[in-house]
Amino acid sequence: MSFAPLLRATQWQPPADWHKITTIDAHTEGEPFRVITSGFPDLPGATILARRRYAKAHYDQLRTALMWEPRGHADMYGCIVTPPVSPTADLGVLFIHNEGFSTMCGHGIIGLTTVALETGMFPMQEPETTLRIDSPAGLVTAHARVNNGRVQSVYFHNVPSFVVELDAEVEVPELGRVRYDLAFGGAFYAYVKAADVGLSCRPADFRSLIEKGMRIKRAVMASRAIPHPFEEDLSFLYGTIFIGPPADPAHHSSNVCIFAEGEVDRSPTGTGVSGRLAIHHAGGELALGQRIGIESILGSYFSGCVADTTTFGPHAAIIPEVEGTAHITGRHEFLLDPTDPLQTGFLLR
Repeated sequence: MSFAPLLRATQWQPPADWHKITTIDAHTEGEPFRVITSGFPDLPGATILARRRYAKAHYDQLRTALMWEPRGHADMYGCIVTPPVSPTADLGVLFIHNEGFSTMCGHGIIGLTTVALETGMFPMQEPETTLRIDSPAGLVTAHARVNNGRVQSVYFHNVPSFVVELDAEVEVPELGRVRYDLAFGGAFYAYVKAADVGLSCRPADFRSLIEKGMRIKRAVMASRAIPHPFEEDLSFLYGTIFIGPPADPAHHSSNVCIFAEGEVDRSPTGTGVSGRLAIHHAGGELALGQRIGIESILGSYFSGCVADTTTFGPHAAIIPEVEGTAHITGRHEFLLDPTDPLQTGFLLR
């Protein structure tokens, strides 16, 4: 458009004391993913967990400014890219959302790998490009399937994933006794059959999924410790995952993850799928290398398989492989006006 006033607006520069943060936005199977490309301060620390602790203590206001309204929303998700800490890694990452800083994120690994390669952060090679990513939960290896200069899909080998308990029960206010499986796939989840609490994994039950998911999460947290074998920072329940039948009979099942402070994952949840693979393998339902498709609340899906078996502390564990697609949706320059009383954001749901 050649309208002169609009041209003048494109040439406007913000005052020097305004904080500018740039991002590349994407989505992974429908779940948003905001990659910060400049404007976030450097984070000291010899480990990703140390950098996570520093960011939580010193820069949480930048997380809320980018995740909360008016720049984000209650279900926004993003990441801070850091230099690697492992000798073999290419980069490090901290994941952010409405409540704080998560420990691992499968849809984020797929989104970050796609953004990193398609924007030229790292060179892209056909037919496959590998990135090794330091996450708070450990080293994750991502493999991008590349064709004609585009990332077609990304599959990753996650941190060791394991079952803590199958067929546990917890008393939940207004729901009574609820049966759940407790497993770790980079984060801990309580897995519940949606039908057991009168729900489906479909958009029509969106509000009830949040309400019942948070009731179950709080009840499980109050009833037991959630111990990670090695890291206190990872020893907490991240969310509730509801399981239901798929919309597409070619797929295995569906997932809806209610995590953080009532956030709803639009993707099938990569860490959640990792835990599902561990559960099905532990139950003798899934052989090594057997691939299944798990749908999201939108009907998009991740495929996954047990790539290998291992041990992790006292647990028999698996190395999950999860695959999905991501797409870039925008390039943004966000501004924080120091005189704006709402510059660090707010949430309404």
